[in-house]
Amino acid sequence: MRARFACACLLAAAAGFLLAQEQVIRVDVRLVRLLVSVKDASGNLVGTLNKQDFQVIDSGVKQEIAIFEHNTEQPLSVALLVDTSGSTAKDLKYEVDSSVRFLRALVREGNTGDALSFFSFNHDVSLHASFTRNPAQVEKSLQKLRAEAGTSVYDALWFAAEELADRQGRHVVVIVSDGGDTTSTRSYQDALRAMHRADAVIYPIVVTPITSEAGRNVGGEHALISLSKSTGGRAFFPDVGPALDRAFTEILRDLRTQYLVGYYPKNLPESKSRFRILRVALTRPDLQVLTRSGYYE
Repeated sequence: MRARFACACLLAAAAGFLLAQEQVIRVDVRLVRLLVSVKDASGNLVGTLNKQDFQVIDSGVKQEIAIFEHNTEQPLSVALLVDTSGSTAKDLKYEVDSSVRFLRALVREGNTGDALSFFSFNHDVSLHASFTRNPAQVEKSLQKLRAEAGTSVYDALWFAAEELADRQGRHVVVIVSDGGDTTSTRSYQDALRAMHRADAVIYPIVVTPITSEAGRNVGGEHALISLSKSTGGRAFFPDVGPALDRAFTEILRDLRTQYLVGYYPKNLPESKSRFRILRVALTRPDLQVLTRSGYYE
């Protein structure tokens, strides 16, 4: 009887210890990291601010900044997504050429830990290279692209988020497309949720085959703009040629002038939504902040 009682006590103690462990894990608050770009009234990047110039408001509550990196050197994981649907046939060669120059510059400059993965998408999504610093590997796949079939923008973003989620450092998606989604199995909300959970910033480069709005997928273009704003990126609408190269160059400039701001959420109000709304404010009202709009708990 005593042996049974002792065993029962040990089991109860073990259960209590495990419960205590579980409780500790549950109250542990994760670090929320924000990649922040700051611009002046003329659109020029501002990289000279300090920690005291920033305020973070989470769900209406001011937070204490725990991590601040000026012009952060954290390695970049960049997912390049190139649209190969039938409507891109006319401009695909120019898009490939500019993409090659972009990836060469990414590897040549910045952190030695920077890496790039490459997806193409039409009605299907194909991963050609997974986070490499070897430009030749990606260039070979880019040169083989052929335009056909529909456009699965949201599927491509979802798969890219899956690839990025467990990478160290900063997560970025550059998507080159000519407009909206036509064949995805996933929705806009699925893609947006996946991007937020992967802490990824989206930079759409929309190469429009038609200059007037008639005949264009304007709704798709607006969706890409909304995705970029929600994640802290920005959208570009270049013509092919030098303007397309400039779009890639501006993205690289943004990435080299980002601030990293991190905090542990405290004293947040109860919320039925798992999505927490964020706002980053500056002590200088003449400057504009670009960062993501929130995060999923």
